[in-house]
Amino acid sequence: MSSSSLQRRWTAYRGWSFPAPLFIAALLFLTLSPPVSQGAIDIPKSYKIHNMLQPPVLTATPTSFTAFSPEDIYLPCEASGNPPPTFRWWKDGEVFGPQMEGSGTLRAEDDEPLDSYVGTYRCYAKNTLGTAITQTVKVIVEPQPVLLKQQKVHKGAFEGDSIVLSCHPPQSSTPPHIHWMDKRMVHIKQSDRVTVGLNGNLYFSNLLTTDSRDDYICNAQYTAARTILPETAVKLNVLSSNAVPQARKPHFFLPSGPRSSVLALRGNSLTLECIPRGLPTPKVEWMKKDESLEDTSAQVENFGRWLYFSSVQQQDDGEYECREANIWNRNTAPYWVKEPQNLRYAPGETVRLDCLAEGIPKPDITWSINGKPITDVSSDPRLSFPSGALVLRDVEFSDNAVYQCEASNRHGSILINSFLFVVELPPQILSSDGVVYRVMEGGHVQLHCESFGSPRPHVTWEGEDLVPLLSDPRVSLLTNGTIEVSNVSHEDGGVYSCSIKNSNSSITANLEVYNRTVIHSGPQDLQLLRGSDALLDCSFYKDPRLHDVQVVWKKNGQKLQESSPDDKYTIFGNRTLKLTNVQSHDTAAYSCEVITSLDHVNAGGSITVVAPPDPPHHLILSDTSDDSLTLSWTPGESHNSPITGTQQPHNSPVTDVHHRQLKLHPFCTYSFRVIAINELGRSSPSQPSARHSTPPAVPSSNPVNVTSDSSEPGTLVITWAEMSKHLHNGQDFQYKVFWRKADSRDLHWNTGLIKSPPFLVNNAGTFTPFEIKVQAVNALGIGPAPEAQIGHSGEDSRSPELKNRTVLVKWNEAQRVRGRLLGYKDQDRDQDQDLVRVEVVWGSRTSVEVTELKLFSQYQLLVTAFNRKGESPPSMPHLFNTPEGAPGPPASLTFDSPTEKSLILYWTPPLETNGILLGYMVQYQKEVQSRDSDLTTETISDPNVNQILLENLDSSSYYILKVIAETKSGVGPPITTRGATLLDGVPPTNVTVVSCNTSFNLSWVPGERDRNHGFHFHYKRKPGKTRIRITTPLTSKFMPSEMAGGFAAQGWLIGLISAIVLLVLILLILCLIKRSKGGKYAGNDGDEKRSDSQPSLCNESKLGSDDSLAEYGDSVDIQFNEDGSFIGQYSGRGPVPHGNESSGPASPVNAAPPPPIAPSMSSILNRPS
Repeated sequence: MSSSSLQRRWTAYRGWSFPAPLFIAALLFLTLSPPVSQGAIDIPKSYKIHNMLQPPVLTATPTSFTAFSPEDIYLPCEASGNPPPTFRWWKDGEVFGPQMEGSGTLRAEDDEPLDSYVGTYRCYAKNTLGTAITQTVKVIVEPQPVLLKQQKVHKGAFEGDSIVLSCHPPQSSTPPHIHWMDKRMVHIKQSDRVTVGLNGNLYFSNLLTTDSRDDYICNAQYTAARTILPETAVKLNVLSSNAVPQARKPHFFLPSGPRSSVLALRGNSLTLECIPRGLPTPKVEWMKKDESLEDTSAQVENFGRWLYFSSVQQQDDGEYECREANIWNRNTAPYWVKEPQNLRYAPGETVRLDCLAEGIPKPDITWSINGKPITDVSSDPRLSFPSGALVLRDVEFSDNAVYQCEASNRHGSILINSFLFVVELPPQILSSDGVVYRVMEGGHVQLHCESFGSPRPHVTWEGEDLVPLLSDPRVSLLTNGTIEVSNVSHEDGGVYSCSIKNSNSSITANLEVYNRTVIHSGPQDLQLLRGSDALLDCSFYKDPRLHDVQVVWKKNGQKLQESSPDDKYTIFGNRTLKLTNVQSHDTAAYSCEVITSLDHVNAGGSITVVAPPDPPHHLILSDTSDDSLTLSWTPGESHNSPITGTQQPHNSPVTDVHHRQLKLHPFCTYSFRVIAINELGRSSPSQPSARHSTPPAVPSSNPVNVTSDSSEPGTLVITWAEMSKHLHNGQDFQYKVFWRKADSRDLHWNTGLIKSPPFLVNNAGTFTPFEIKVQAVNALGIGPAPEAQIGHSGEDSRSPELKNRTVLVKWNEAQRVRGRLLGYKDQDRDQDQDLVRVEVVWGSRTSVEVTELKLFSQYQLLVTAFNRKGESPPSMPHLFNTPEGAPGPPASLTFDSPTEKSLILYWTPPLETNGILLGYMVQYQKEVQSRDSDLTTETISDPNVNQILLENLDSSSYYILKVIAETKSGVGPPITTRGATLLDGVPPTNVTVVSCNTSFNLSWVPGERDRNHGFHFHYKRKPGKTRIRITTPLTSKFMPSEMAGGFAAQGWLIGLISAIVLLVLILLILCLIKRSKGGKYAGNDGDEKRSDSQPSLCNESKLGSDDSLAEYGDSVDIQFNEDGSFIGQYSGRGPVPHGNESSGPASPVNAAPPPPIAPSMSSILNRPS
């Protein structure tokens, strides 16, 4: 195959690339190069301009192609610009065809032969501002592909051989696509053994007998010519070998040499090919030298025979190889690294057009102006070409042109157009007029005056005082005409004007300065107990002119959402945040942010939730021995309060919060739990540790408090404090008891074993001193040597026998009387050492029964013997306590009636409690005659309570009321009274008037159970209209009750009533004698008088008329009309009295009541209801 055909074969798959060192150098060049087109201007969209000029810009350009018919001739050339550009074509360096307007697209003429279009073409688009040109393209004209008559091809080979079926389609500038098919137009099946190469040949790595057939047909598809040409069918005959096919060393069909070079263009596709031969079928492995194939865009296709690049990129550059060390290198045609831009410039600016291309080898850069080489048309000193770029200084309107940059090497060339347009535009202010700018005091603000023009406009700002603002150091002018004012104060508010120098354009800007928002009281740093509520304040000030304000609460920087009132977060109207039932996860930083339309401020605080610690965990036992171990643990959560110590249950706290060395007792099984302690309290106990058992040992201690507790003569009772089981130290634990007489010369100890105290020694004499000691013993041995104590055997006396309030005292007969024994004296003293009583027992009797002792009291008992000469010394004092008993009745019982259906009972504790009071029982029931009513009982468990409210009572009934005290021994007798609720009262009935000459006597009967009242009555003289009002207030208070215990049967009361009756009879006689004279009220007619100042002496007066009316509670107004009738008016309710005393027995606490004042209180209480 010729070199030219080889190059055409690669043309359809060419791409681009360049070595990495060149690429790095290109990047370095771009980084260090100066800025592009520093003087370029960009016309804002808001700038108003009509029919603006523009150099030509190509919008459609031609490409090289092969034409098979006149319809294939199509060379597009379109461009935009103002004025619209004209088009002209050049062919083979000469003008081709007429100048074209509107469109420059070139098509074939009907009368022109097709061959006349063969050549190279370039299109020129031109207007008054410059000329843009296209890249040179090539047009090739070829006849339709024709397959010449071919002879039949016959090929034969042995099984296992390699073979190639060639395909020779007609040559064309556009290579055809090859398809191997059979006569039924079915593709030949391909595999890693049978492959179609890029050149169109069919390769068999090794043959099988099944490959024999006579219809291998190569079909060439010419896409541009829209033609498919089949070659003559190839007949392949595979001969069987008599011998078993031998393995054949693999070789390559393609590539033919050890190294190949491929041209690649960036962005194009590329395929590298490697087709092996051999038996068995060889495998192909692709790799990239010095790099990983996975870092490239390559994909292995066609059963591993092709390495395909769909779009060659920079990282694909390098050397590739397949197995058997076949290597490819790639040369590249030029490609753009940086392209010049189409830009506009103001006069006097410096223009830089950067044009950077790369390729292998490195391409050359040339510049043209309006399609002509720049070296031929200009030698301007303002023009320079640093590093391939075009730089033109101090541009003028005459410099308007289209510049072409062309890069070329031996693999091809590329061209790009870029126009340089120097424009002059009238200045305009683009910002709105009269804009109001609002800013906070101390803030920054920008007053916009965006302007545009070419040359660039000169903007000036002035305040209301016409002073240029740039004289203030706080003001800076931006390039677009905007001014920025920093640290704004209230004095900066006002109207400012912006104008363009040498023009009539100006605008105004209004600046309003607002007070800054300030948080007066922000959230605090709080430390709260777990479960409590937290309140975080956010009190702030804002400028009154700012209406929209938002307060945002954040927790650790995250916005909090307000929840329902009974949930975690609540924000009140004053912006206070409430956290309900705070827990450990609520410990965080909290901030309050106040946001207005102009500023935002925030203040921060924190909440630290503290609580008792969590229990320790992971208890570990280590360093174990027979008598000690180390207990270690992991502390639980401290809940923001440092753990100050730990404690084992039943042990004292320790400050080491991680481990503790523990001493152990023998023969015990231990399991430990630990409690953590901080300032807030203790944790719950931890989970128990693993169990640990210690071996047995001899006792390490002896019992303590060894003493004698002998009560009977002749016996020695030895007792001691029994040792705890954890001190037994082993099995078969016992006590070894030692005793001997204290005054004996015999040093021998008597011993005995017992499992628990006491230990009894008989025949020990009377009150004989003994040395006693007790030693601990178990199965392994005895404890340490104990110390001896002194104890005594029992005394020769007897203890009293107690029975409730009576005690039976017994004693032994007195010895050494020294005379005739007359008897004994029993002296009993109470806990105050006061002599309560002396019981004398005559004769030789040695017991006495003492009665009427106080319960729940301590007594001291002494017994003496006496004869005619006197008494003996007293016996040893003996203390005894009387048992607890039932209490006596409460000392007093009173009641009050706050409403018509309720009573309040008051009582005092019993005089004789006889024990510890546990409480009271209150019983009450209706007083009925026909049958017993229901008894209601209320229990009061607090002995300090001495009153109770009884509600929902029947106001029409009397009640029997009882209060009973209670101790542990039972309940005592009740205190009882009878009572009823008080009624609100009505005007009195049975009003009687008895008139005298100059006076009258007025009497009435108040309601029996009415609440206490005062009374008012009015009278006037006929026919006059003067009305006199007299008020009789109530001064004595009473409540209806019945005096229990026969109050009326007292002797002094009978005498008092007799005296009163006699006095009344005397008063009646005096009234009859002086009837003509009469009695009157002290005072003249028409004056207001007091009715209790003087009693009436009229003989028609009723019993009790000379008593004060002040005894009857609240008042009743009695008004007399013209006809002598009266009007009763109810006055307000008077104060509620405390109540009546109960009828308990007379005592200093509950004294007898004083004699009643007529009318008798007992007569009132005993009236039927």
